[in-house]
Amino acid sequence: MPAPSEGAVRAVLFDLDDTIVPFQTPAHWQWAWRPQGPALPERHVRSATRKALRAWDRRRWQGLVAAAPPVGPADFRVFLHDTLLAVADRPLGDAEVESGVDRFLRPSPHGETFVDVPVLARWLAAHGVLAGVVTPMTESVAKSFAERSGLGAQLPLFADTGNADSPRLPTPSAFKAAREALVGRTGRVVYVGDLYWSDFRAAARAGLESILLDRMDLFPGLGGTRIRSLAELPALLEKEAPTAPPPDSNEPSDTASPG
Repeated sequence: MPAPSEGAVRAVLFDLDDTIVPFQTPAHWQWAWRPQGPALPERHVRSATRKALRAWDRRRWQGLVAAAPPVGPADFRVFLHDTLLAVADRPLGDAEVESGVDRFLRPSPHGETFVDVPVLARWLAAHGVLAGVVTPMTESVAKSFAERSGLGAQLPLFADTGNADSPRLPTPSAFKAAREALVGRTGRVVYVGDLYWSDFRAAARAGLESILLDRMDLFPGLGGTRIRSLAELPALLEKEAPTAPPPDSNEPSDTASPG
């Protein structure tokens, strides 16, 4: 293997859900809420999850810029609670919602995967590029999903340990801690996430080179490097590091991302 150039990517940090493992999918909600049927209307589920994800992205960003309290595990459950109600499109009892959310936080037996992930894993290994996963999910939940990602059994995972003193995403300190644990403070590290403000922009605020993986076409027309598949990533990693992205405002705009 040739020695990497000075500007070569040393490592890639990936977000977990909907970046390297399917998460907000009709099939996963079907298994979590209605495993015995009837079949959920796919178009409605996709519409409901798209709106919920954009709202969650805004909420996380507001917590980051002190426009609202920072988010935590309880807020994540509220997000899933609200998403399930939107998917159901009718009132549900508390016990039914809690049961659905609990199941949603476990990988389903049908084992959805992204076909572009193992292909990318082989490219990263062949080019000596390290990979790690950084996620706001709790460690136990994140591990069960990461193990089926296709990036490798020994994939470094930086998740919420439950320690109140540990930095929590999407704060800059959490991104920096993951980067330093993976490669130290030197070398070119790229972050790939699926939410524009609380992944892509938040990582950029921490000094990481950021790429938005917009599989669901949630954020068309917004600035920065955007791809629709991880098949596009190797070509970007082989390029020289781009200049820093333009400064962001404290409030995301929905004008370029209609519901």
